[in-house]
Amino acid sequence: MKQEAIHSYLENFFRASGCDILDLRPRFIKVKLTIEMDKKLMNRPFYWHYVEKIGARPETQTLAFKTDPAGEEGEFVHFGSPRLHHIFSLSKELGRYVRLYENARSNGGNLPLYPWLGLNFKISFQCDLKRDELMSLGINLFNGTIVKAFQETVEALPLSPKIPDYCYTLAPMIKPLSAVNRLFAVIEAFIHRQDDAWALEAREKLRNDLELLERFYEDMEGDAYRDAFEKERDALMEQYKPRIHVSIINGGLFYLTGTAF
Repeated sequence: MKQEAIHSYLENFFRASGCDILDLRPRFIKVKLTIEMDKKLMNRPFYWHYVEKIGARPETQTLAFKTDPAGEEGEFVHFGSPRLHHIFSLSKELGRYVRLYENARSNGGNLPLYPWLGLNFKISFQCDLKRDELMSLGINLFNGTIVKAFQETVEALPLSPKIPDYCYTLAPMIKPLSAVNRLFAVIEAFIHRQDDAWALEAREKLRNDLELLERFYEDMEGDAYRDAFEKERDALMEQYKPRIHVSIINGGLFYLTGTAF
């Protein structure tokens, strides 16, 4: 991971978590943490216990990061740094579900924002080998439109955890469960279009290995040999069994303008 990518990642992370960006320059970023991010990043349990016990006004920490080791100010962050890996783990924890708004400007009057459910899927084709396919899908919960490569489009939009001024959200017309089922139908159609040669090859390998196993045990008698044969046979069948597993990596609810797609 290059230092420029780390700098961009930090900016996106803190913006998405609602922190205030106080200073942003090439290879440098300074942020004012939210209460949630202070609790998760700064390891100050006694401070927060005291503040919450007496009802005092909390003061969150300000952090400065540099991605250039030659920089004079800020904590140096690189791929192997504990700070960055802590942020990676928080991204995984907090990023499974997000709610973001397109930071749009209204040209007079109030601007409607459409609700979109976006999900990132991992499709695993497994046998003795494994192949993973990633697919990002989004569905407009107002009119049912489904788009592919949703994540790539959303990443190019200016997004904010807070709804912009002079904007309002449209109520969903499609229930979340129905929306998820529609997206899974797209995944299922994609799977049916895939070449099944990998599964046929796995079954042929299984047939050959089972023949070898049977020849190895054909002259052996006794319960011990029978049990060993059955265990090895079951292991081979499990190893070569073609199966497809679909999982949701993460997702979110996005409120976007009518011109986002």
